Amino acid sequence: MPQITRTVLYTDVDGRARFRDEIIELCAGSPAAALSPLAPSGGYQWRWSPAGFESRFHCTEYPQWLIVLRGRMEIGLQDGSTRIFGPGESFLSADLLPEGAVFDPNVHGHRSRALDDAPLETLFVRV
Repeated sequence: MPQITRTVLYTDVDGRARFRDEIIELCAGSPAAALSPLAPSGGYQWRWSPAGFESRFHCTEYPQWLIVLRGRMEIGLQDGSTRIFGPGESFLSADLLPEGAVFDPNVHGHRSRALDDAPLETLFVRV
C-alpha cells in the first residue's frame, strides 16, 4: 500500500517543541491515484512574508497544516535543531502552549524565517 510521510511539529511532555515523522496510509482511491481518508478542516489562510522575514519563538495558536508554495522556510527549535521546507513541502504545525502554562520564549515554541533573500508564500489549513 502506498504511503506518504508527514512531518509533525508538536509540543512534547516537557513543553518543548519537537519534530516527528508519521506515516499517512493511502487506503482510498485507486492504484493510479491513491488517497488518504478525507480529513476535516477548519478553513485556510494564505500568507506572504517578505524576504528576510524572521519570527521570534512562538507557539502555534491552532493546529494547522503549513504548505510552502514559494520560497524556502526554516523552522528552528529551542534545542537548536532546524528543518527547511521548500515549495510543495508541508508540515503539521501543532506545537501548542501546554494548558495552564505561561509562554516562556526560552522553553516553548519554534521560530521561523524565510531563506534565500526571496519572499515566502505559504498556505495554512486549520485542522
